[in-house]
Amino acid sequence: MCGIAGLLKFKGDARSNIHKMNERMIHRGPDDDGIYISEDGKVALGHRRLSIVDLSKNGAQPFVSRSGKSIMVYNGEIYNHREIRDRLLKEGVVTEFRSTSDTEVLIEAIEHYGMEKTLSMCKGMFGIAVYDTEKKTITLARDRVGEKPLYYGTVAGSFAFASDIGCLRVIDGFDNKINTQVLNIYFTEGYIPAPYSIYEGIYKLEAGTYMTVDVETFDTKVYTYWSMREAAQKGQSNIFTGTRQEAALELERLLKASIRDQMVADVPVGAFLSAGIDSSTIVSLMQDIAPGKVKSFTIGMDDPAYNEATYAKEIANHLGTEHTELYISDKDAKAVIPKLANMFSEPFADSSQIPTYLVSKMTREHVTVSLSGDGGDELFCGYTSYESIDRIWGKMRNIPYFIRKPASSLILHSPLAKKDIYRIKGTLLGAKGPCEIHRLEHETDPIINGIALDHRTLPYKLTELPENYLSEPNHECMLADMILYHPDDILVKVDRTAMAVSLETRVPMLDKDVVEFAWSLPMEYLREGKIGKIVLRDVLYKYVPKEMMERPKKGFAIPIDKWLLEPELRAWAEELLDKDKVRSQGILNPEVVEKIWRDYTDRGIYRIQIWYILMFQQWYEEEYRWQ
Repeated sequence: MCGIAGLLKFKGDARSNIHKMNERMIHRGPDDDGIYISEDGKVALGHRRLSIVDLSKNGAQPFVSRSGKSIMVYNGEIYNHREIRDRLLKEGVVTEFRSTSDTEVLIEAIEHYGMEKTLSMCKGMFGIAVYDTEKKTITLARDRVGEKPLYYGTVAGSFAFASDIGCLRVIDGFDNKINTQVLNIYFTEGYIPAPYSIYEGIYKLEAGTYMTVDVETFDTKVYTYWSMREAAQKGQSNIFTGTRQEAALELERLLKASIRDQMVADVPVGAFLSAGIDSSTIVSLMQDIAPGKVKSFTIGMDDPAYNEATYAKEIANHLGTEHTELYISDKDAKAVIPKLANMFSEPFADSSQIPTYLVSKMTREHVTVSLSGDGGDELFCGYTSYESIDRIWGKMRNIPYFIRKPASSLILHSPLAKKDIYRIKGTLLGAKGPCEIHRLEHETDPIINGIALDHRTLPYKLTELPENYLSEPNHECMLADMILYHPDDILVKVDRTAMAVSLETRVPMLDKDVVEFAWSLPMEYLREGKIGKIVLRDVLYKYVPKEMMERPKKGFAIPIDKWLLEPELRAWAEELLDKDKVRSQGILNPEVVEKIWRDYTDRGIYRIQIWYILMFQQWYEEEYRWQ
């Protein structure tokens, strides 16, 4: 895993600025760096390298194709690069390779097969930039599900791109304003979804797409080579017809194939183990495949309400892994908070970012690559919220929308709305379908829309999902999460926290074949009442006893609502939320911010938006303290 950067037609010193961009993301690639400047000076490319495959200089970037026509910087891993290499050799496209790296395979494939065909062939995670010296274009590409980040936009009159939005911030002449129109989304979701960013004129390339940029005019064209929506619809139109046992066998086969590919590296490899179904399945299959002991890693907390380390150790002992655990204190966790703004480079407020960073930091002391169990909840119907939405929609679906909508409005504009229960029911009653219930769950408190002074908002992926796109309510909600929450929250959290300590994370459940197979499964293979991930459990229980797994999941939660009342963090929070400071910034509504905080400190009403506001304020202070 690495970091990439680029500037087109920069009016100042391009080399100096690319160097600054490289330095800003040194954590993404501490092993090496490289810079390319075109002969005419119009194209500048930068790269920071974390060496994983082919540790020699032969894999260094920017990488020039054999013909010299293409120059590439690339972040990520192509897991099936050996198959593509063999195809290139067999077809005589390439007679020999200079390295064993996936980088060389990727650039030669792109040059000979074209970008779309190559991306369709590839299995992996990536952010790619290729300069075509003949066509005078840059092509940017991102992996299917959004594991690797790629930001782009106009900065100081030039076109710029990078793996880290913080790299764009350091460019000479950067004056992009805060995009206040995304703040209502941020204060609803706790993150800023693609294609938007915190800055005007800066965007995130969407997962499953690539974009060509004309070096002279900056004209862009965006193409979709893979779509989660289409994969879901295709899968649900071609339901798997085998038995549940056959489904489990096929899932096991696909996961093993994915894990086998993702365990390949020229550096030590391990895995996170949280004692949940997802990570336990990944570690079980790794240990079944591996010739020796798999290295597994867990962090524990002193508070038993948030500690799963003892359970993880039981699983590790049963599987026979080489297990490492680290118990962290409240003090350890709180010490991470000042680092978060720099780590994420834009407002991001999933508080499990703190333990995810700590487990990544501990893991990096032993390995350079770690596999993760992320994706299991969204692909195999694991969240309990799915069952509740299914139940709510079951009660509403037979009432025509033209009746429900005015009834919803009537409730919300009546005295009943002063009570939370009626306000929530009134809001949900106006939903067109289960996906909209999933979205409106986050929007039942009207105070949220008053946090930002700019009351405008932008359409985003949940609001754009067609009504009743899938016929089954649980699948609708799973798709909503796979196109929004998973890429823009979960994968951002994992990438940024791991990269902060130069750890590469890989996610086997996001393999293309696994994802597409998951979408073909009928709901009865995924959920029974309140129990989700049925077919995934069937795979796991071949390796770990069922009784060892049947316990409430605690996850990576931390008691932010308790900590913020303790003197040290309370003082930190109240400094950030100072009414005069908020007013002088001119972005948030000081009265609303104060009410949310006082509701918490004086009345015990904790809203998750408190953490969202604090993470925004911390980011703002970090970025604008010298201005």
